[in-house]
Amino acid sequence: MCGIVGLVGEIKIADLIEALEKLEYRGYDSAGLAFLNNGKVQVEKTKGKVADLKNLVLDRIEQRINVGIAHTRWATHGEPNDINAHPHLDCSEKIVVVHNGIIENFRYLKNRLIELGHRFFSETDTEVIPHLIEEHYKGDLFEAIRKTVLKLEGSFAIAVMHADHPNMIVGARKGSPLIACEHGLASDVPPLLKYTKYMVPLNDEEIVVISEDGMKVFGFDGVEREKRAIEITWSYEDAQKSGFKHFMLKEIFEEPMCLVSVMTGRIKNGKVHFEELEGLKERLKNINFVKVVACGTSYHAALSFKYFLENLSDVNVDAEISSEFRYKRQHLKPNDVVIAISQSGETADTLESVRLAKRQGATVVAITNVVGSTLSRESDFTLYLNAGPEISVAATKSYVSQITLLYLLALKIMEIKGIWDEKHEGLIDRLLRMPEIFEKFLDQVDNIHQIAAKYKDFKHFMYIGRGYGYPTALEGALKLKEISYIHATAYPAGELKHGPIAMLGPDFPVFAVAPNDFLFSKTKSNIIECRSRKARIVLLTNEGNEEAFELADDVIFVSNSIDELYPILMTPAIQLFAYYVADELGLDPDKPRNLAKSVTVE
Repeated sequence: MCGIVGLVGEIKIADLIEALEKLEYRGYDSAGLAFLNNGKVQVEKTKGKVADLKNLVLDRIEQRINVGIAHTRWATHGEPNDINAHPHLDCSEKIVVVHNGIIENFRYLKNRLIELGHRFFSETDTEVIPHLIEEHYKGDLFEAIRKTVLKLEGSFAIAVMHADHPNMIVGARKGSPLIACEHGLASDVPPLLKYTKYMVPLNDEEIVVISEDGMKVFGFDGVEREKRAIEITWSYEDAQKSGFKHFMLKEIFEEPMCLVSVMTGRIKNGKVHFEELEGLKERLKNINFVKVVACGTSYHAALSFKYFLENLSDVNVDAEISSEFRYKRQHLKPNDVVIAISQSGETADTLESVRLAKRQGATVVAITNVVGSTLSRESDFTLYLNAGPEISVAATKSYVSQITLLYLLALKIMEIKGIWDEKHEGLIDRLLRMPEIFEKFLDQVDNIHQIAAKYKDFKHFMYIGRGYGYPTALEGALKLKEISYIHATAYPAGELKHGPIAMLGPDFPVFAVAPNDFLFSKTKSNIIECRSRKARIVLLTNEGNEEAFELADDVIFVSNSIDELYPILMTPAIQLFAYYVADELGLDPDKPRNLAKSVTVE
């Protein structure tokens, strides 16, 4: 996630730098700022860190300014470099803009603006914004921005300055967070805490005008809106976690926004759109086999992709753990496609698997969260999760983003192959509604906390599931063992009688992933077998399952859905259960022992 800062009042360049440093946790690849100097807009920006930006202005760091904006960029359109870094200017060099999000119709807007004589210098979608404002500007900056945002498609948060309005910042939001106060605006609370504890979170389609006269908020329709400031009750140190006790919990609660981010710009007119894969279309048209390589949580996402694509098409999917793949004799052909998944893009075994696949002539599609990572550089095509930085070692929001992106990729493959019907259209519609469903689920986490507290003293746990529930069971067991240090193992439910059931008893509970899907009657029988061995049962199922409390000691409900989407829908439940068990044990789930966020060794 990028970071926006805007400050108004008696400030110095140093204040902009300090504010920007408080957004570094969001992750970025370049940084920049803009301020007014003798009535002219001055821009400083660079690829790299805020520290590099600070060095650029070190000789002016104490210079007093009345208004300034700053930005940390996480590249989407155009590689990370000095030119693509924000802020961006219009032709007159009087209007300057920073932007988070993606402008989906930027190519159309850019072409129209070029026809009107505007000059562009970067590869970004952002640069169309100052030029559009310039086109609409007739002396009223607010009105020019209002007309501009009405023409933008996609999600965005922007901050704008104009040389002719030396004490004013204007911000606007649609789908990307923006917080305002009388002293300025920002993507998150930390940069503003130095100035006030009272802030106004903007809603979608709202514009804020901040000047020496105070702050006013308007709708995109131009009508002023009454806004009530909220009091921030935590310190800057706490605010780095946005008031959450741990980054892991914060990142679970960010999953609704991650779902929005991973789908933004990738669903148009009811179909999946991957601009990044334009050069792969012909290959995908005739594809009947896909190999996926990944490790840990990413491998569990790969398994969900395997179930999804194989069940809905004639494409075979082989999902393999990277550390096994790289040491086996592979039988890849030049037309084969290998999908490599790594949150960090630096996972050693996955990188070696990619190199092996490329030596055998396969085409590699990378799925990663880190722009400019080794995986993205060494792959033929890259799809970014756009999930923002994930600070906690245990992967949470990246897992949700991975499954969602893989599902979109599967749907795109099916569309290209001519496999498309009402069910596929329905899946798109349901995916688009998933963020709202997540929000509602996360409003009711107390039940999971209470259940987790009951099981914190057990030394063993078994997770079971069938079909789409099996990868979820694997991920649930992994989460529990890595942050609570409770031994947890996962099996396909049908495998219980082939050995694992021998371990069960009063001290060995079972976590059953069992939505009321087409395999529920089979899983139900396995649960009954576990109960007959006196094992306690935690059941993860969907609302309306009337048999739930007859089968289980404790039940976690998620919203009703279709079978294919339960791997996404059930994810926050397994993560929260593990989180609360670890927290009840007094452990730090953000930093589990012996583990690193990015596994760069074999």
